[in-house]
Amino acid sequence: MITFTINGQPFEVKNNLEMPLLWFIRENAGLKGTKFGCGIAQCGACSVHIDEQLTRSCSVPLSVLDGKNITTIEGLSKDGAHPVQQAWKEIDVPQCGYCQSGQIMSAVALLNEISIPTDEDIDNKMTNLCRCMTYVRIRKAVHKAAKLNKKLS
Repeated sequence: MITFTINGQPFEVKNNLEMPLLWFIRENAGLKGTKFGCGIAQCGACSVHIDEQLTRSCSVPLSVLDGKNITTIEGLSKDGAHPVQQAWKEIDVPQCGYCQSGQIMSAVALLNEISIPTDEDIDNKMTNLCRCMTYVRIRKAVHKAAKLNKKLS
């Protein structure tokens, strides 16, 4: 048996420990914000934080999560007040929106590492794919979120 938390809620798992975290999040925890994209940890649609580290949940089996703390898009804030979520809304980043929860989780991880990133930092660290090609708006929103974060500090 293993135990871990998702957005502060504890879970115990005894069976199906080979199940990818993504499917547990969606099917067992009932959180639908984390998306399935490629299934091979390349696109980033399934990005979450495990112990504050950006992770692509489609490739992580439950068996390695004992004692871990997982944060999904739903866990960033209850009301969308996180600075990255605010910036995403203000810049109107999404087109189809499918990849955006993963993009937001990646942006949060980036800003936790580099508080005021350059365009090059963003391009190098934000490796999630966007089929709608909203990369220019994503970059603009990351810069906006960095400014909002700085105001909160």
